[in-house]
Amino acid sequence: MASKLKSLGIEVQTNVGGTGVIGLLKGGKKGKVVGLRADMDALPVTEGVDVPFKSKNVGVMHACGHDTHVAMLLGAAMLLAKHKDNLAGSVKFLFQPAEEHGGRGGAKPMIEDGAMQNPKVDYVFGLHIAGDHPSRTFALRGGALMAAPDSFTITILGKGGHGSEPDKTIDPIFVSAQVITALQAIKSRMLEQTKPLVVSVCSIHSGSKDNIIPDDAVLQGTIRTLDEKIRTKAKKYVASVTKSVCMAFGAKCKVEFMEDAYPVTYNNEKVAGKTFKILREIKGTRTIKTEPIMGGEDFSRFLQKAPGVFYFLGTYNKEKGCIAPNHSSKFKVDEDVLKYGAVSLAKLAMEFGAS
Repeated sequence: MASKLKSLGIEVQTNVGGTGVIGLLKGGKKGKVVGLRADMDALPVTEGVDVPFKSKNVGVMHACGHDTHVAMLLGAAMLLAKHKDNLAGSVKFLFQPAEEHGGRGGAKPMIEDGAMQNPKVDYVFGLHIAGDHPSRTFALRGGALMAAPDSFTITILGKGGHGSEPDKTIDPIFVSAQVITALQAIKSRMLEQTKPLVVSVCSIHSGSKDNIIPDDAVLQGTIRTLDEKIRTKAKKYVASVTKSVCMAFGAKCKVEFMEDAYPVTYNNEKVAGKTFKILREIKGTRTIKTEPIMGGEDFSRFLQKAPGVFYFLGTYNKEKGCIAPNHSSKFKVDEDVLKYGAVSLAKLAMEFGAS
């Protein structure tokens, strides 16, 4: 990647925020600095699709299309480098690791290492492949696009004993069941009904045998919100509801939230409006306004430093067998869309650089 950028005459900086790579292309005319980002990490999934570029490592797969993000951004770099004399301003190519981490991630370390400075980025854009949108479809919206993902761990401390004498125990599995049910009241009874919220308990670990009531249980889950005020309230209620339920049954608990979770991915409304117009000029594609989704993205950190847009490019193509969603072991990309993604990034850099 770094060598390819250098071969294009692009200034390269490596080991940014860990393993991040930054390329800087200076145009032949004065203008703005535009940042273009591609994430490049894989997922702990064993690939279930037989393709020429199938993962060589068992248990590691580009199941979210990050390899295509790198390819499209390199494609955009090739296009822009070829026409750099007509390019207004400069373009920063941000190749970012660790987006899938979910906590500190990769965007924040890169920002801390100066990725958005020297020169200061005026606009920033990120593109993501989407398995649920038809191929050659760009999808975006102004405002909140993706949720803040807050992971939590609940440890319920009871008192174990024999399964035949539950009255002599404080059963953490029973209490866990009550907690899981009660947490759903946060959405249905405790917060504004017009505000999106997801509270999911996705993991329970407790017990070792069919006739032993254990001493403790550990629950893990996620909160998804599109509004920072609702986010704060939801975390507060998850903690208070859990503690109240546990207290009612004589158990103790500890509620912990992942530190430094990603914020809401919020697209600048004005930039989004202009982006719609630019993308609609790309022949062979269509551009739609999409609804918010409850997945999370640390591109949100870049959007806190400069106005910009995160947008999707559809890859669903039934005829080519590209039908599985992102994060599936069967995920497969319609490679014909990659050229459109590269062109879109290049056009955004040129148009916003000249603005």
